[in-house]
Amino acid sequence: MSSALTDLFPHPIVQAPMAGGVSVPQLAAAVCEAGGLGFLAAGYKTADGMYQEIKQLRSLTGRPFGVNLFMPQPEYADPAGVDVYAHQLAGEAAWYETELGDPDSGRDDGWDAKLAVLLDNPVPVVSFHFGVPSREVIDSLRRVGTFTLVTATTADEARAVERAGADAVIVQGVEAGGHQGTHRDIPETDGSGIGVLSLVAQVREAVGIPIVAAGGVMRGSQIAALLAAGASAAQLGTAFLATHESGANAVHKQSLTNPLFVRTELTRAFSGRPARGLVNRFMREHGPYAPAAYPEIHHLTSPLRKAAAKAGDAQGMALWAGQGHRMARELPAGQLVELLAGELAAARAALPAGPTGPTGSNLR
Repeated sequence: MSSALTDLFPHPIVQAPMAGGVSVPQLAAAVCEAGGLGFLAAGYKTADGMYQEIKQLRSLTGRPFGVNLFMPQPEYADPAGVDVYAHQLAGEAAWYETELGDPDSGRDDGWDAKLAVLLDNPVPVVSFHFGVPSREVIDSLRRVGTFTLVTATTADEARAVERAGADAVIVQGVEAGGHQGTHRDIPETDGSGIGVLSLVAQVREAVGIPIVAAGGVMRGSQIAALLAAGASAAQLGTAFLATHESGANAVHKQSLTNPLFVRTELTRAFSGRPARGLVNRFMREHGPYAPAAYPEIHHLTSPLRKAAAKAGDAQGMALWAGQGHRMARELPAGQLVELLAGELAAARAALPAGPTGPTGSNLR
């Protein structure tokens, strides 16, 4: 592992920031206290809401932690397409006895205000999703002592991250649950993206900054494989979704291992941007017709998703999950970190000796 990352957390295990109320301070604190890097998700929160969660997390742990920001989105939506989709969802609104949301509820997710908070009250780590911040933004965070990471889903995107001056790149494979962190929206949702193991190898040859690998990682042996491929750490989301401290809805947690949900797919049905989740009725019925319009579709479907969750109806919820969801373990988050670290150590010990010891020359 690179020295800068080693200084942040002992185990090469990062808890992915999961927006929508999953990555609560209690979860991040438990991961940090166990030696991993816990993350708060600022997405879909106000700047003050983010600040209050940071204060709460600091009261729970003195260890380094991260905060994730969504990049402001460009104007690319087709208003007519959004209107057609809203008409299609009218039956859902009637069924759940709620109104559709306002698709024009904002595109920048409170970017300026959140960045101002993080510059006035610096945190150890900040990561970015849905694009690359300017070098000016990254340099401003570096001046206050913040380590920066940016998500990439291709080698070309990773090069853009390096050019912007970020300290490390989060390499997200197609297996990952939730939203793909592509730098621009693309029409494909057929799962034709690159798997994380292959992507890490490609990015390792393309950039010189440290790599954090993400995508369907559920076991320590998978972390070992990613480290051997050139990553410095692994980021896990679905694995922490089912933990005791996770803020995920109970129905969402139970669905991860419910035999009713046999597979995942990338869909635009809930947000207008490709995101991987458990295939349910809503995804099947509406996914093929959802336009490329983020965050308009996210705002539009928000009341529907909340109403489905309140009713305990898994068929109408956005059940974000990676391809390894059936391997989820319902444990306290700290215990999961320790278990993953033990599995990683066992996997390393089983590897043949390399020129720098039993784990080979790629581990840093």
